[in-house]
Amino acid sequence: MSQSQKHPPEHVAAVDLGSNSFHMVVAKLRAGELIVVDRLREMVRLGAGLNAQRHLTQDAQQRALACLDRFGQRLRDLPPGCVRAVGTNTLRTARNAGQFLIQAEKVLGYPIDIISGIEEARLIYEGVAQSLATDGKRRLVMDIGGGSTEYIIGVDKVPLRKESLRMGCVSMSLAHFSDGKITSKRFKNAVIAAQHELEPFEYTFHKDHWDEAVGASGTSRAIRKILVGRGWSKDGITRDGLDRLVDTLLSLGRVDKSGFPDLNPDRYPIFAGGLAILHATFKTLGIQQMQVSDGALREGLLYDLLGRIYNDDIRSRTVAALATRYHVDLQQVGRVQETLKSFLDQIPSIGGIDREAAEQWLNWAASLHEIGLDIAHSQYHKHSAYIIENADLPGFSRQDQVLLATLVRVHRRKFHLKYFKELTPPWNEAARPLAVLLRLAIVLNRSRHGNPPPDIAFGFSDSRVDLRFPSQWLENHPLTAADLEQEAGNLGAAGIELTYL
Repeated sequence: MSQSQKHPPEHVAAVDLGSNSFHMVVAKLRAGELIVVDRLREMVRLGAGLNAQRHLTQDAQQRALACLDRFGQRLRDLPPGCVRAVGTNTLRTARNAGQFLIQAEKVLGYPIDIISGIEEARLIYEGVAQSLATDGKRRLVMDIGGGSTEYIIGVDKVPLRKESLRMGCVSMSLAHFSDGKITSKRFKNAVIAAQHELEPFEYTFHKDHWDEAVGASGTSRAIRKILVGRGWSKDGITRDGLDRLVDTLLSLGRVDKSGFPDLNPDRYPIFAGGLAILHATFKTLGIQQMQVSDGALREGLLYDLLGRIYNDDIRSRTVAALATRYHVDLQQVGRVQETLKSFLDQIPSIGGIDREAAEQWLNWAASLHEIGLDIAHSQYHKHSAYIIENADLPGFSRQDQVLLATLVRVHRRKFHLKYFKELTPPWNEAARPLAVLLRLAIVLNRSRHGNPPPDIAFGFSDSRVDLRFPSQWLENHPLTAADLEQEAGNLGAAGIELTYL
């Protein structure tokens, strides 16, 4: 049983750096269940601060940092590993996201992961599914964000099909209603733009392929509130109610307090864009009725974090599935992992990260380092790294995938230090010693023999590695000695001395 299982935290938290709003939710952990104790939401409009060169403006960054500083004050007492923070479409798009994240993580006090659109969709579905009955129905879940809209079909807790489209209430409003004026022509063009994005997925997500539709996040909740409040819908969002709302918006020509007293003023500038996306979705997919869920991305983050705490980390299942897909030799993986464990048992810490995290990343890298063999033997480590970095891997952030790809990329041949410099802290320093351990474990099991290497005394520092074998063992295994000699040359070129006796 891991330390996290013996002493689970009292509280966990999730932070969602959306393109429109930043959200934070704090929950109490009670008998494996989550009880929400605090929620904060601030309208940051990060997506509106993305200029034509796809750089976040200084004003947008300052708004974001001020918000994260306030969130950080609330989260300050929570230990590492109890807070999950993610950035979505705007941070996926921004060319200066890396520089911004350095400042953002500093003021928040916790790492911030940038997640792919497909991973965002998975987490949204997980958050929505927790709030709905487990009844075997096939559901369409839709989430309109500031810069992207996610569509997911799933059954109970399992997502079956996920897509993330690059349209959101902020981006659509900026493109078609930037001055606040709403005309029939502008609204029609916005709806057509949304339908154009949806067109390749119309068949997949059409009403013929699900039993009920569910909306999530702010746009859906705001529209439901208006429809129910005006008596245009008894519950949720109906096609008729949506049409009446569109007609009302077009007759008013703008969104303000006089026409929409039941709408939060923060939503005035982005409401028309969100409504156009929802209207296009109803028309294209044949939706007549949509429920609205209180669960969304941040709730999905909390439950995903709960899985990590209780050793049900979806990332481990993802790695196992990828290894199976690419026909990995699992016996060889086991041999490499056993050698890695013997190394880790002999050193108190490595790279400034805890033993559990080091072993986890090394085991994942060991599981996947040969997946490129399914493409070609020549340069297979490069093929492996490419797959890992570019595939949709449930549970992994973009930074996670780059880290794992780097460990795999440098597991053989020349030990290029340049790859580590591209990693985000603390991995730009911590990944190098992990990679050295992985290389040595693979070298020592290169024969792929059923008999494991002997007990090896292992010493490690930033610039030196010492291996001590039983007497006469190397003499009796000249091929391993030759492999170590070659590895000493590879590591030596990178400033790391390898000695072995």
